[in-house]
Parts: sequence; C-alpha cells; structure tokens
Amino acid sequence: MNSRPDLPKLLLDNLLTAVILLDKHLIVRYVNPAAEQLMGVSARRLLDHALEQVVDYISLDLERLRHCLTQGQGFTDNEVTLVVESEPRSVEVSVIAVYDNQEQMALVELRKIDQQKRISQEQQQHSQQLAARDLVRGLAHEIKNPLGGLRGAAQLLEKALPDEQLKEYTGIIIAQADRLRNLVDRLLGPQRPGRHQVHNVHSVLEQVRRLVEMELPPGIKIERDYDPSIPDFEMEQEQLQQAFLNIVRNAVEAMHGHGTIKLKTRTVFQITIHGKRYRLAAEIRIIDDGPGIPENIRDTLFYPMVTGKEGGTGLGLSIAQNLIDQHKGRIECVSWPGHTEFCIYLPLRK
Repeated sequence: MNSRPDLPKLLLDNLLTAVILLDKHLIVRYVNPAAEQLMGVSARRLLDHALEQVVDYISLDLERLRHCLTQGQGFTDNEVTLVVESEPRSVEVSVIAVYDNQEQMALVELRKIDQQKRISQEQQQHSQQLAARDLVRGLAHEIKNPLGGLRGAAQLLEKALPDEQLKEYTGIIIAQADRLRNLVDRLLGPQRPGRHQVHNVHSVLEQVRRLVEMELPPGIKIERDYDPSIPDFEMEQEQLQQAFLNIVRNAVEAMHGHGTIKLKTRTVFQITIHGKRYRLAAEIRIIDDGPGIPENIRDTLFYPMVTGKEGGTGLGLSIAQNLIDQHKGRIECVSWPGHTEFCIYLPLRK
C-alpha cells in the first residue's frame, strides 16, 4: 500500500487540518477540502493563483514565507488574521519547506483558533486595557489636583499685577491650565453611569450620520445597511452616540477626503462578552475603505494616548471603548490596507 503514488494526496484530502501548497512564487498548487471549508473558497478559485490574489488580506509575513522557501526554515505564527471576501478569520499557521521533483515548495497548515482560546485572549486584552486606563486615570487625578492650585495662583497674581503686559502672561498660564484640565477631564471619561432608557439603536446611528454629514468632505459618502429586527433596548443614548461618533469621525479623518463609510447592524445569537453568555446581542459595524490602521498600533488601538494621526490626542477610541464597556458591550477592530472595521456588540438578553 505504501507504494501507491496517490497515497500522499489521499491522506492530505482527508485531513481535518487545512493544508495549502505554495510554489516558490507563492502560487497555490494544492488545497485540501479542509482549507476550502476554512477559507470559504473553492479549490477551483484558489488553484494556480497567487496567495495575495485569492485573499483580501493576510497578516502573515510573506517575506518570512519567501525566506522559508529559499532557506528551508519553517516557522509557526500563533495568530494570523486571514480575510476572504471581507470575512476575517483568526488562524494559527505553520509553514514547512517540502520538495517536489527538486522544486522547493511551502506546505502551509492553517488551524482555526479555538473559540474558547479566543475568548480567553479577549479577556486578557480587556484586562490589560482596563489596567492601562486605571493607570492613566490615576495620573490624571495627580495632575488635576495641583493644576487647580496653579490656576488659582495665576488668577491672584493677575489681580495683583499693575502692568497690563505682565497680565498677558498670567492669561496665557490660565488658558493653558484650562486646556490641560480639559484634556485631563477627557482622560478621566464619564465618572458615573448615565441614565438608561429604552431607545432604538438605528435612531442613534442616524443622529451620528446627520452630525457627520454636516462636516463631511464631498468625496466621502455614508451608506447604511440596517437590520430592522433589532429590538429597542435600554441604553444611555448620549453616551452611545458619542462612542459611535468618535469612531465615525476617526474614519473620516483617515480617508483623506474620499471613500465610503458603511453603518451596518445585525442581530447576533448566543454570544460571549467579557466571559458572560448572552442569548441575543446587537452587532454594529462601522466600516471604511480608507488606508487602514498602521500595523504597529493595532494591538494598542484602544489605549489612551495611542494615535496614528499627526496632532491626534489618542483619546477618541479609548473613550468609545469606555462608553461601550458601561453598556456591558465589547468593541473590536480588524484592519488591513483598504479596509477598517469596528465591530460593537451590545447585549440585549442574557
């Protein structure tokens, strides 16, 4: 039986692990049924095409893949984002070099990250974000206390000074102290939960759309794809509006005057958010086709003071996450060149 020439293919075809074989040009030469299922794409569409042509985006280091082909050194990446037909998937990837008729090829194994593992990673990431936020808030309080004394002293000095030119300097001190206090207030975020009432999430999104369209460059348009079956639920309307507004404005600023933003809602069943299971949740996606978020800040995107914009404060997304947390929700982001998607889950029923 070992002499059967079709045995390797038979074994690969029946593996539960997704397997793709790439040649030295990263052209797909073989794909097994498990890979077709994981990627949601048929072998006919994958075979004889470059890997970069058949996926919208893959966070795998392609230079490292080419190095494997030239040097024969395999590697494993524990978490890779793979996007096919706008659907992101988290996979673990292992790559080894193999030979076929003297030609060096790369055998790529893809394993879908276990849901429980992903939940654990989300909880760990959330804990780190909360710790970072607590640290910033502690520092903000330490800054705010002496700041009040500094401003008060400048006001007293202003009254005591006879020279108007000198008063101009105390005015600068007061103005800068006020500016710093406003920044600290934004760092601290809402100090107490708002008053929750029953509202419709689409009404909130429509208010955000109207506000943004008043300041929108002519080359940017906003599309809507709402699920009318989402029921009204308890929320602090102004807080959610601020959270959505921060995300949409970030998208507008990143798009350099042209592109499309999509507001999309869906109902999600049986979802785990911060370790709690909910039977029903509202899913709100804010999608843009801008340049994408720089890779070096994606993992810390929701941390205070992290920004990819020149002159940005890095507070908008941190505040948005804080407001969504107060609704027991979750926010996550996937991004690659030409696509950024913020997904917000708000629980409706336990």
